[in-house]
Amino acid sequence: MRFLFLLILLAGIGIGIAYPWAMSNFSGHEIGTRRVYEQGRFKPVTVPLAVSDAPVRVLVDLTARAERIVVSQQRTLLTLTAATGGRTMLASTLAFNHSENPRQPSPQSPDKIFRDEAGVIQTVSPGPYTFTVGPGDAEDIPMRAVDLVLRGGAGEADQRAQPVGFSLMAVGLIGMVLAFRFGGGRPQNPNSQPPPPRWGRNGSSS
Repeated sequence: MRFLFLLILLAGIGIGIAYPWAMSNFSGHEIGTRRVYEQGRFKPVTVPLAVSDAPVRVLVDLTARAERIVVSQQRTLLTLTAATGGRTMLASTLAFNHSENPRQPSPQSPDKIFRDEAGVIQTVSPGPYTFTVGPGDAEDIPMRAVDLVLRGGAGEADQRAQPVGFSLMAVGLIGMVLAFRFGGGRPQNPNSQPPPPRWGRNGSSS
């Protein structure tokens, strides 16, 4: 039973955590990466998009000298807008407060790279898109650089995946705890015990 509950737990982790993360970060193809903040200054960038790029997932990588970024749910670290032809196609706020496992630019660098998703542009009108990233209301974040990452043809994770995955994780974890607590040991087979010692000349005690 313990092995069964372990499989349920692993399946829940795969469905509820690994699958949405992989869809968010690796589905589709990379259109390009543009630096939007460096040396203390933000700058808008313009990227040409085609109809075949849709849907376009917009990701932001923040490089900072920090082990983790702690921002309350009510505070915004960065803001982002995407516009084309005078129309705003995407407006988002970024907090980065769920980035628990940042990347390192290199093993020698003390900096960390945090990623957050700004959103998805579902329908693309061919032409130049201007992406504007600016500061939010959170302060004292030692930002080194901010990069805009665009992925075309990005897939969407099934909205049912996370609830199902979390439910399986709960069942697997509770089942493993109960199995360890109440499983006990298996009854011993009396035939598996060594025979009692035999005494005397005839092999039995008198």
